[in-house]
Amino acid sequence: MDNLKYYNESLAYDFEMFMPKTNTAPKKKDNIVVMPKAAAKAKKRSVAATKSLSAPVSLLMCAIVVLAGLCGNIALRLKINEVSDEINTVKSAIAELDSEKVCLEVEMQRRISYSNLELQAVELGMKKPDKENVTYIRVNDKNAAKTVDGNFVSEE
Repeated sequence: MDNLKYYNESLAYDFEMFMPKTNTAPKKKDNIVVMPKAAAKAKKRSVAATKSLSAPVSLLMCAIVVLAGLCGNIALRLKINEVSDEINTVKSAIAELDSEKVCLEVEMQRRISYSNLELQAVELGMKKPDKENVTYIRVNDKNAAKTVDGNFVSEE
C-alpha cells in the first residue's frame, strides 16, 4: 500500500481495502484421478478407525498418566517420611546429649564448689592460719634480709 495517498487525500477511510481482490495467477489443478468409490471407502475406513481407536487409547493414556502420578506421589511421601524419621532420631539424640552435658556441668560445679574444697582440705589435715602460725619478718632501714643459708639479700 502506498502511504503517501493518506497524506494527500482524505484520512477517513481507505475503501480499496474493502474491494474484492483480483486473481493474478490461475490455480493449477492436480493431474491425479481419484476413483470415487475407492476414495469414499478409504475415507470411511480411516474415519471409522480413528473414531474407534481414539477414545479407548486416550482413555488408557489418561489412566496411565494418573496412575503414574499417584505412584510418584506415594513414593515421594515415603521418602519424606523416612527423612522425617531420621531427623527426629537425630533431634532426640541431640536432646539426650544436651541433657547429659547439663548433668556433667552440674557434677563439675558440685566438685569444684568451695565448700567441697574446704571439706577436702580439712580431711587432708589443713587448717586456717592463726596468729601463732604467721611469722612476721622485720626489715631494718637497709631493706635487707637474711636467708636460711645465712646470706644477706638486699634491695640493691
